[in-house]
Amino acid sequence: MKFIDTHSHLYSSQFNDDRTQVVINAIANGVSTILLPNISSKYTKGMLVLCAEFPNNCYPMMGLHPCDVSEENFKHEIAHVEKELETGKYTAVGEIGLDLHWDKSTLEIQKKAFIHQVKLAKKYKLPIAIHVRESFAEAIELIEKLNDENLRGVFHCFTGNIEDAQRVINLGGFFLGIGGVLTFKNSGLDKTISEVDLQHLILETDAPYLAPTPFRGKRNESKYIVNIAEKLAEVHQISIEKVAEITTENAKKLFEL
Repeated sequence: MKFIDTHSHLYSSQFNDDRTQVVINAIANGVSTILLPNISSKYTKGMLVLCAEFPNNCYPMMGLHPCDVSEENFKHEIAHVEKELETGKYTAVGEIGLDLHWDKSTLEIQKKAFIHQVKLAKKYKLPIAIHVRESFAEAIELIEKLNDENLRGVFHCFTGNIEDAQRVINLGGFFLGIGGVLTFKNSGLDKTISEVDLQHLILETDAPYLAPTPFRGKRNESKYIVNIAEKLAEVHQISIEKVAEITTENAKKLFEL
């Protein structure tokens, strides 16, 4: 079985003591490919160093995370994203989007950054990885307006209901990113995902965050994609091998791997 972790921040400081071993452990558990979404310019170098260490396993994205957007840094950070995308070494534009959990006051500058980066993705014909924490309605409304044949991507860490899922599916070129929340006892996500065909799903960990049960509350790792896949197999009453096959093909299609 081969899995793809489509969203993992293994370059973050939580892995400073054992980063190389974490990647080796993931590969040993069948997670052959790990996609690394960027957060801001201060993380770019570390992300690229990890990709250089594992050139056949780790692939970078380039983007400005909504939690790192401010009026003060907007021009500098967007210029950095533009400059990096020109190099052609990135597999997607991400992690971009909106976040209304931490700071609602920056919504307008978040929207400005989001829209600008969506347009960059279209320019370079790259998929986008969208962050939608407590902001799904606002984010998908923007995407529905910007959507065309040059736009595709994933709604990262999808936790919505079946109506939300259908809006994503109706966009045409978008997938739902399914992670550890699926395994949480009272999340209700399992009920929603039971009604969504696997052809619309890709797997992700969001490491070091949102570790699946039975590791909830601990540092998440890419190797735990297997635990998420096991839960998805249970929800859809199919084999984990089938989950691996379909979600891996979906990820390969979306990110042109």
